[in-house]
Amino acid sequence: MKRFEDLRVWQDAHKMVKDVYFLTDTIKDWSFNDQIRRAAISVMNNIAEGSVSGSDANFVKFLHIANGSCGEVRSMLYLMVDLFQVDNSKVAVIRNDCERIAANIHSLIIYLTDGKTK
Repeated sequence: MKRFEDLRVWQDAHKMVKDVYFLTDTIKDWSFNDQIRRAAISVMNNIAEGSVSGSDANFVKFLHIANGSCGEVRSMLYLMVDLFQVDNSKVAVIRNDCERIAANIHSLIIYLTDGKTK
Protein backbone atom coordinates (compact mmCIF):
# COMPACT_ATOMS: atom_id res chain seq x y z
CA MET A 1 0.00 0.00 0.00
CA LYS A 2 1.40 3.36 -0.99
CA ARG A 3 -1.47 5.71 -0.18
CA PHE A 4 -4.17 5.67 2.48
CA GLU A 5 -6.61 6.65 -0.26
CA ASP A 6 -6.13 3.17 -1.70
CA LEU A 7 -7.42 1.50 1.46
CA ARG A 8 -11.01 0.34 1.04
CA VAL A 9 -11.68 0.95 4.74
CA TRP A 10 -10.60 4.60 4.37
CA GLN A 11 -12.81 4.97 1.28
CA ASP A 12 -15.78 3.58 3.22
CA ALA A 13 -15.07 5.90 6.15
CA HIS A 14 -14.85 8.86 3.77
CA LYS A 15 -18.28 8.01 2.38
CA MET A 16 -19.66 7.60 5.90
CA VAL A 17 -18.49 11.12 6.83
CA LYS A 18 -20.35 12.57 3.87
CA ASP A 19 -23.46 10.57 4.77
CA VAL A 20 -23.33 11.80 8.37
CA TYR A 21 -23.02 15.41 7.20
CA PHE A 22 -26.02 15.09 4.89
CA LEU A 23 -28.10 13.32 7.53
CA THR A 24 -27.38 15.95 10.19
CA ASP A 25 -27.88 18.91 7.88
CA THR A 26 -31.39 19.67 9.16
CA ILE A 27 -30.67 19.13 12.87
CA LYS A 28 -30.49 22.47 14.63
CA ASP A 29 -28.59 21.25 17.71
CA TRP A 30 -25.13 22.57 16.87
CA SER A 31 -23.32 20.70 19.65
CA PHE A 32 -24.88 17.37 18.63
CA ASN A 33 -23.94 17.94 14.98
CA ASP A 34 -20.42 18.95 15.93
CA GLN A 35 -19.91 15.86 18.08
CA ILE A 36 -21.20 13.25 15.61
CA ARG A 37 -19.42 14.91 12.70
CA ARG A 38 -16.14 15.08 14.59
CA ALA A 39 -16.46 11.42 15.57
CA ALA A 40 -17.11 10.44 11.94
CA ILE A 41 -14.15 12.51 10.76
CA SER A 42 -12.02 10.86 13.44
CA VAL A 43 -12.65 7.44 11.92
CA MET A 44 -11.45 8.54 8.50
CA ASN A 45 -8.54 10.66 9.71
CA ASN A 46 -7.15 8.13 12.17
CA ILE A 47 -7.06 5.50 9.43
CA ALA A 48 -5.17 7.97 7.24
CA GLU A 49 -2.82 9.19 9.96
CA GLY A 50 -2.04 5.68 11.14
CA SER A 51 -1.27 4.44 7.66
CA VAL A 52 1.49 7.03 7.26
CA SER A 53 2.75 6.86 10.85
CA GLY A 54 5.82 4.84 9.99
CA SER A 55 5.19 1.47 11.61
CA ASP A 56 2.58 -1.23 11.88
CA ALA A 57 2.50 -0.78 15.66
CA ASN A 58 1.65 2.90 15.31
CA PHE A 59 -0.90 2.12 12.61
CA VAL A 60 -2.61 -0.34 14.96
CA LYS A 61 -2.84 2.33 17.69
CA PHE A 62 -4.54 4.72 15.27
CA LEU A 63 -6.86 1.95 14.07
CA HIS A 64 -7.99 1.33 17.65
CA ILE A 65 -8.83 5.03 17.96
CA ALA A 66 -10.70 4.91 14.64
CA ASN A 67 -12.64 1.90 15.84
CA GLY A 68 -13.61 3.69 19.05
CA SER A 69 -14.80 6.68 17.06
CA CYS A 70 -16.86 4.35 14.90
CA GLY A 71 -18.59 3.12 18.04
CA GLU A 72 -19.24 6.72 19.08
CA VAL A 73 -20.90 7.46 15.74
CA ARG A 74 -23.10 4.38 16.07
CA SER A 75 -24.11 5.37 19.60
CA MET A 76 -24.99 8.90 18.54
CA LEU A 77 -27.07 7.59 15.65
CA TYR A 78 -29.40 5.99 18.20
CA LEU A 79 -29.76 9.36 19.91
CA MET A 80 -30.47 11.00 16.59
CA VAL A 81 -33.56 8.84 16.18
CA ASP A 82 -34.61 9.32 19.82
CA LEU A 83 -34.08 13.05 20.12
CA PHE A 84 -34.65 14.43 16.65
CA GLN A 85 -37.09 11.92 15.12
CA VAL A 86 -34.79 11.31 12.17
CA ASP A 87 -36.03 8.50 9.92
CA ASN A 88 -34.67 5.29 11.42
CA SER A 89 -34.24 3.66 7.99
CA LYS A 90 -31.79 6.39 6.93
CA VAL A 91 -29.93 6.11 10.22
CA ALA A 92 -29.82 2.31 9.97
CA VAL A 93 -27.94 2.51 6.67
CA ILE A 94 -25.16 4.56 8.26
CA ARG A 95 -25.17 2.41 11.40
CA ASN A 96 -24.71 -0.69 9.22
CA ASP A 97 -21.91 1.06 7.34
CA CYS A 98 -20.24 1.83 10.68
CA GLU A 99 -20.50 -1.81 11.74
CA ARG A 100 -18.90 -2.91 8.46
CA ILE A 101 -16.14 -0.29 8.80
CA ALA A 102 -15.46 -1.42 12.38
CA ALA A 103 -15.24 -5.04 11.24
CA ASN A 104 -12.82 -4.07 8.48
CA ILE A 105 -10.72 -2.04 10.91
CA HIS A 106 -10.60 -5.07 13.20
CA SER A 107 -9.54 -7.29 10.29
CA LEU A 108 -6.78 -4.84 9.41
CA ILE A 109 -5.59 -4.86 13.03
CA ILE A 110 -5.48 -8.67 12.95
CA TYR A 111 -3.52 -8.56 9.69
CA LEU A 112 -1.02 -5.99 10.99
CA THR A 113 -0.44 -7.87 14.24
CA ASP A 114 -0.20 -11.31 12.60
CA GLY A 115 -3.27 -12.34 14.55
CA LYS A 116 -1.80 -11.31 17.92
CA THR A 117 -4.18 -8.61 19.17
CA LYS A 118 -4.10 -7.21 22.68
